[in-house]
Amino acid sequence: MQLKNVAVYCASSSQVRQIYHDEAYRLGGMFASEHIGVVYGDGGIGLMGTLARGVLDGGGEITGVIPQFMVDEGWNNTGSTRTIVVETMHERKAKIETLGDGMVALPGGIGTFEELLECLTWKQLGLHTKPVVILNTEGFYDSLLAAIDKMVEERFMRPVYQEMYTVVRHADEVIPALRNAGTWDRTIRKDAAI
Repeated sequence: MQLKNVAVYCASSSQVRQIYHDEAYRLGGMFASEHIGVVYGDGGIGLMGTLARGVLDGGGEITGVIPQFMVDEGWNNTGSTRTIVVETMHERKAKIETLGDGMVALPGGIGTFEELLECLTWKQLGLHTKPVVILNTEGFYDSLLAAIDKMVEERFMRPVYQEMYTVVRHADEVIPALRNAGTWDRTIRKDAAI
């Protein structure tokens, strides 16, 4: 599939282990080398800042989308290629999803989980058909994936919805996973109700 820009969700925490930074930086460089732009939340620290440095150090382009209140707090990345300032968190998420031809979730906190799960909810409802890749560095997402398995086992969701995303363990698997993702039929929404 054609990937002009990819939306990336990840942490703003600067306290995480180095392995997470290494993978975020590596992924940013890989996007740059493939001439794939990155759209993200415009954070300047944590994995967000590391991802941005990887993209920019590789000569790539990164677009940040950030609410005004975060700019007022000084949380934005002044080095982004392009910055789009919005009013609300809801607008931020919608704009990031709109600009991305695919989505990638790196490890992160509750905000990253919320972004990933909303993205999957939209896909389940047929609101988008874009590939979603979860970078499961060091097994970070194992518990969430087990919870999804439990949802299927207990019939809170259909097994087909486990095909909405691809899980990889290393940065170098992300772009191939995006490009090789299966086609998602937006009419699947008819099966959303169990």
